[in-house]
Amino acid sequence: MSIELNNESGVAVDEDAVQRLAAFALDAMHVHADAELAIVFVDEGAMEQLHIRWMDEPGPTDVLSFPMDELRPGTEDEPTPAGLLGDIVVCPQVAEEQARTAGHSTLDEILLLTCHGILHLLGFDHAEPDEKAEMFGLQGEILRGFAAQRRGR
Repeated sequence: MSIELNNESGVAVDEDAVQRLAAFALDAMHVHADAELAIVFVDEGAMEQLHIRWMDEPGPTDVLSFPMDELRPGTEDEPTPAGLLGDIVVCPQVAEEQARTAGHSTLDEILLLTCHGILHLLGFDHAEPDEKAEMFGLQGEILRGFAAQRRGR
């Protein structure tokens, strides 16, 4: 799997942990080994510009996802085709604020946002209650599985 990370935020991010989480999530969703994903960390100003341009909403947000080839989750027997999954943009400054409110580490919040972004790239949404239950359920499963794997290291 090709997972490219680019930190333009000016904030230190544990890129190794993010890379491992992304690989774990893509594997859990049976995404083809040749799929490509880009994760970019930006500051609040850059995130606000993207938020206005693409969502027509003011202020910075935590994560934005930009799907490319509209890949969908595969199965163990039939993974997704190879292709460009897309780009995820995360704002560590917003993640830090949200982590304080949630009572966990900034890294945990960044991992959550990365997982959330990957699920959006795979077509999941949370606009309707049933969609939200499915997406957040998968997100929780992936994050718990990744946490268990990290503890086992």
